[in-house]
This record gives sequence, C-alpha cells and structure tokens, in this order.
Amino acid sequence: MKKLIFKTFILLSIIFLNSCNSINNCDEIHELMKEQEKSWNMGNIDNFMEKYWDNDSLIFIGKSGINYGWKKTISNYKKSYRNKNEMGELKFKNIICNPLNDSTHIITGKWSLTRNDSIGNINGYYTLLWIKKLNGWKIIYDHTS
Repeated sequence: MKKLIFKTFILLSIIFLNSCNSINNCDEIHELMKEQEKSWNMGNIDNFMEKYWDNDSLIFIGKSGINYGWKKTISNYKKSYRNKNEMGELKFKNIICNPLNDSTHIITGKWSLTRNDSIGNINGYYTLLWIKKLNGWKIIYDHTS
C-alpha cells in the first residue's frame, strides 16, 4: 500500500511539474511576442523577425499563400510595410497557448494593426508554432489571416 501511495505521489508530482513548466513557457513566449510588438511599433522589421527561425524551412502562410524561408518572409514584410506609417501599431492578443511538449507550443490569437484613417486598420488571426531551439524560442510556422 505504501508503495502505491508513493508511486501515485511521484506520478502526480511529475504531472504538476510538467504543467508548471508549460505555463512558464507560455509566459515566456508571451513576453517574446510583446518584444515583437515593441519592435514592430518602432518600425523595426529586422528586430521583429529575430523571433522567427532563420532557416529556409520556415513556413509562413498569409494572404499570398504559402511561403518558405526566413529571407522570403522578411522580404514580404518589407514590401508590404515600406514605412512606419504603413506598419501602424501592432497588437497581439494570444487566445490559446497549447503546449505539445516542453519545447513545442502552438499559439493561437488575434492581431490588429491600428493605422491612420487614410490607410485604414486591419486585423486577423494567427497560429504560430514555437519551438525551443539552442538559441531560444523561435517561430517555425506562422499561419496568419
């Protein structure tokens, strides 16, 4: 009986610790996305893109379809948002943080760009796959609509 109670205690402790780690990871990713907002709102696409995986296998799905690679993604951002006025003010609202394991999380949420009246505001939704790499958390898949 004591062995069963001990094994149950160990199992529940492992589950609790993994749950806490996932919550901490969600908080860490949320902070990284706040940094992205700040970079974007300062007009700095290069800093914004630091959170993306700098690799040809990065996948970005947006209004123009599926694009592969970090270079293509940053190029598309710079073509679509040529200046601070066009970039506006970015706001993320994370709705769901779904940990698949300790190093892989899916974030689903809403984005909005507030811009001056002549350009107009835009908004949509995103699903991001964040993976913990050796150099920190990186977005390896972005589906933004």
